[in-house]
Amino acid sequence: MLQLTRISKSYTTGDFTQKALDGVSIAFRDNEFVAVLGPSGSGKTTMLNIVGGLDQYDSGDLVIDGVSTKEYADRDWDTYRNNRIGFVFQSYNLIPHQTVLVNVELALTLSGVSPKERRTRAMAALDEVGLADHIHKRPNQLSGGQMQRVAIARALINDPEILLADEPTGALDSATSVQIMALLTEIAEDRLVIMVTHNPDLAQQYANRVVNLYDGEVVADTNPFDPAAEVAESGKRVRRTSMSFLTALALSFNNLMTKKGRTLMTAFAGSIGIMGIAAILALATGVDDYVRGIEEDTLSVYPLTIQSQGFDTSTMLAMSADLSEEAFGSGSGEGGEGGNVREIQSIGRMFSSVGSNDLVALKDFIDSDGGGIADSVSMIEYTYNVTPQIFTTSGVGAGALPGGVRQVNPDTSFSALGFGSGMTSNSLMAAQMSTNQFNQLVGDTSLIEPQYDVVAGDWPSAHNEAV
Repeated sequence: MLQLTRISKSYTTGDFTQKALDGVSIAFRDNEFVAVLGPSGSGKTTMLNIVGGLDQYDSGDLVIDGVSTKEYADRDWDTYRNNRIGFVFQSYNLIPHQTVLVNVELALTLSGVSPKERRTRAMAALDEVGLADHIHKRPNQLSGGQMQRVAIARALINDPEILLADEPTGALDSATSVQIMALLTEIAEDRLVIMVTHNPDLAQQYANRVVNLYDGEVVADTNPFDPAAEVAESGKRVRRTSMSFLTALALSFNNLMTKKGRTLMTAFAGSIGIMGIAAILALATGVDDYVRGIEEDTLSVYPLTIQSQGFDTSTMLAMSADLSEEAFGSGSGEGGEGGNVREIQSIGRMFSSVGSNDLVALKDFIDSDGGGIADSVSMIEYTYNVTPQIFTTSGVGAGALPGGVRQVNPDTSFSALGFGSGMTSNSLMAAQMSTNQFNQLVGDTSLIEPQYDVVAGDWPSAHNEAV
């Protein structure tokens, strides 16, 4: 038993709202032929779609065998449509590239029925509608009436309890319409058939119940049904649909092979896209690897150096810019005392960025392999600001000592002029103006040998040798 209780449905487009059904209440018997009449826009097709689960109502309730559908989930509606409802459409909706037999078998294929049983049941359904001799034809080889019979056979293949027909004779001539109506009348003997039509003559002649809709309301019913007078059936077995993976794969392959040219073009275009993306990713990855390799090689040739004193170069550059603006800006007077004060303050800020590093603690950290640093470096070297004292006896000059000996490293030529006196080895100015030309050689000379050419002598091999 099927019952609609105060069903309402509206469609909104922009600011306009069209009410298709307005509180429709109607009940149907388990086996009867109901014809739904009414002008265009009266809500006939909307009511049919709600009964078939193709559309959802806004308010009210659709009761199936005494069970409300208000709490139905999507899977419940799928099961209801696939197993309890059969659809017959005015436009037939047949698959053009499949045979008549395959079109009828489709519902059973979706339900996971075996191929042998599918063929047997499809043949029986086609024989019932008088098309047993046309099973290998395609829809475009059939007449309109024959295509509608195929659609009816397909709707009946799952043995539905309710058959819904939306203008099944709308595209047929009068003689063929009579044949289809006679077939629907025969089907209605053991199941509920609800047909939407604009032809009142066919409705009056073949249907045993005619319902008239107008502006979304039931205005006439020739054979109303009171559900309270009949005990509703309950506990009917629910059939679940399931399609095997192999069946889905076979259907997909069959559809692909139907349009071979389109399939090949789509595959070719997809391949170009995939190859393009792969090439871009490969190029990006290659460039990243190349840049990473250059960085690693550069860091290995130009190692990181940590000194006892350091300064923030960006800060000093910014301070230098401020100093230039103060020296040449409109706010400083020529020779003014205020300008000198600002310059001294700027210089003070520049050198305030100089900081000291705790190299003793850093050495302890490195020697204890802090942070696993040994796995990330090629070599670690320590220098202790030891300046080689080198003298020469070749001639005399500025800074010469008694006996014709002159110190050449560090060069003392400028000492006579007063430069470099009072400078400590730890001061920043001493580091910038140092005349020491010798540096300690790293332990692993393979890191620097490619960067230099020995123009005299050989690479040192002992601690007391120089190059």
